Amino acid sequence: MRIGIISDLHIDRYNNSEDNIPLYEEALIAEIKDRNIDLLLIAGDISNSYELTMDFIRTVAEESGTEIKFVPGNHDLWQKEITQDTEEVLKRYAEQPECLVERPYIVNEEWAIAGHTGWYDYTYASGEFSYDRLEKRAYYGGTWQDKHNIAWRYSDVEMSRQFSQAVREDLESLGGRKIILVTHIVTSKRFRVPMPHRLFDYYNAFIGTSDFNAICNDFPVHYSIMGHVHFRHSLTENGITYICPCLGYKREWRTDDIRTEIGNAFYVIEI
Repeated sequence: MRIGIISDLHIDRYNNSEDNIPLYEEALIAEIKDRNIDLLLIAGDISNSYELTMDFIRTVAEESGTEIKFVPGNHDLWQKEITQDTEEVLKRYAEQPECLVERPYIVNEEWAIAGHTGWYDYTYASGEFSYDRLEKRAYYGGTWQDKHNIAWRYSDVEMSRQFSQAVREDLESLGGRKIILVTHIVTSKRFRVPMPHRLFDYYNAFIGTSDFNAICNDFPVHYSIMGHVHFRHSLTENGITYICPCLGYKREWRTDDIRTEIGNAFYVIEI
């Protein structure tokens, strides 16, 4: 089975115009077909709109003839037009059959896929900052935009704990199958911005979580698919291959060609 993976498409950020969304659809569909993909995994941040995200997933699935599974990213949860309660937005995604949140996907007797947005727990920041300082989510004149666009009932640290516990419960139901774990938030400190860094000594707090460390030790996780950091990087450590297949914003691309950039961001694993 050939599984394609990509993340951080941000389809509504190309020249700040939704008119360019068909370019993303066409490029991703072409990549799926050219690489003979059987299943596509998207690790979040498809758009800033629930309707755009779900329409995009279903259009690409229908026109490519390929099943898609995804987890919403923090940008997918920026849904002020729906509700100020982000947990309700996440619940709305989780009700969709394409979403992996609390809905693990059994591939076969050997493999299964589980996933969640996950959340950051501040442990990736430099130790020079106190919890109270990090909780302000503002530094050097900038503000982490989730502060204005995300409204959890509990703290970031508590949400990270709750989401990792939900994944643990999913994995306990999978009968010892080999696991492909899909999160939006990063699960390995090897993917944070290298420190010391003038800004990311602080902002790394909002990149990843350590709450999945025990999960990776306790369950047969073979792949950890992540997004969020707009890196394109992979590494294998302690038997787990970590993959960050981010497309990112157009201003971060090395070329102006969307098909080239999607091709460069796209990873394939075979099971």
